Amino acid sequence: MSFTRPPILVLTAVLCVLLPLLTSCMPVEQIILDGDHVYKTDSVTRAPLLTALNGEIIEGRYIVILKRSEGVLQRHLQTIGAMLPQFAEVNPIELPGLEGYVGNFPDHVIDALRSVDEVAFIEKDQIVHATPTKGVGAVQHDAPWGLGRICHKEHPTGNESHTYVYYPDDGKGVTAYVVDTGINIEHVDFQGRAKWGATIPFNDEDIDGNGHGTHVAGTIAGAAYGVAKQAEVVAVKVLRSNGSGTMSDVVRGIEWVVKNHRNRTKEALDDGSKKKVKSVGNMSLGGGMSRVLNMAVNAAYDAGVLFAVAAGNDNQDACDYSPASAEKPITVGATTKEDIRAWFSNWGKCTDIFAPGHQILSAWIGSNDATNTLSGTSMATPHVAGILTAFLSRPEFENLQPKDLKRLVIKAATRGVIIGIPEHTDTKNRLAFSLPPSEGDI
Repeated sequence: MSFTRPPILVLTAVLCVLLPLLTSCMPVEQIILDGDHVYKTDSVTRAPLLTALNGEIIEGRYIVILKRSEGVLQRHLQTIGAMLPQFAEVNPIELPGLEGYVGNFPDHVIDALRSVDEVAFIEKDQIVHATPTKGVGAVQHDAPWGLGRICHKEHPTGNESHTYVYYPDDGKGVTAYVVDTGINIEHVDFQGRAKWGATIPFNDEDIDGNGHGTHVAGTIAGAAYGVAKQAEVVAVKVLRSNGSGTMSDVVRGIEWVVKNHRNRTKEALDDGSKKKVKSVGNMSLGGGMSRVLNMAVNAAYDAGVLFAVAAGNDNQDACDYSPASAEKPITVGATTKEDIRAWFSNWGKCTDIFAPGHQILSAWIGSNDATNTLSGTSMATPHVAGILTAFLSRPEFENLQPKDLKRLVIKAATRGVIIGIPEHTDTKNRLAFSLPPSEGDI
């Protein structure tokens, strides 16, 4: 979409007069652009406008990220909101080290915002999708094969394939946030341990109309289908019933998780509780590369919530996708029952670990005892989120910070057993294992 210069010049002039946070200002004509490359003219540098090369862009919708400065978000919104009607309906984003907002803006407003000093960068919003493909004190003898696999170092055969060995209290006292399509919280497999947390998409219902989130939550914490059978799961709905949503809603979902985790921590301190508030997160979703989403999931890690995230289902390098490419969460690829890398699973150095993700049975929607079998890195990821939850619930590990918890899960993994890892890709051959190394081996 082309634009005329006079409106930009007028808006730039208004911003120059009214924005005290600008260090300097000059007409837009003096900023030289060549495609996506930005060149400086004198002291003004334009904030980059980012577009995911492999993403489904939402035209006219943007995520504006501000430079780090105390109180910058409110000052920025108050100043610009007084001038531009488009700012009446923005959704703020406030995470540790990440502040900004989401909104629909015409090209000339975005062009002017790029010259505002406190704007770090602007990213075009995009569609994200759920990532299924179509279509030791206790023993569970009828477990789904994925549970049977993660508790054995050697490839199980016969009845062992469906035998899950675990600690009865795995997950107790830990909250797993499922950032997804919602959860069928009345499903019998959750035994009352599922709660509704937040619905992020505007004007959507507090139900899982898709089933994907319920399936994921069942693998994390279900009594029959889950890894950590005493954990609490909290629904954070960011995807609609068709399994898709916006990148900005996912970021706002992570923001809700961090705020809820902090509120629970404060409430525990106010009540004089000595018990640590323990949380993990699961994101079985993904889209094109997004700096904003990667920053958000990294910010959650910094705030004490380690996420397991899906590597993606395109049989491509996970480093080209978000949140799979983020540095701090644990990124999960998928394997089959035969320990073969699933044909759809992404790979590469950004893939930290693999887990069962083919033909996985778990809870579903439609009734409170419904089940379904799905495949995808979406199904592999909650196996690892369940392991994170189980480890964090154990007394010897309950004080681990996200960095140490991630390292523990990777250290526990079974190495060298996965077939079909692409050569020359720096993909680590690690299969998730649900029993931790001894405390002295950490």
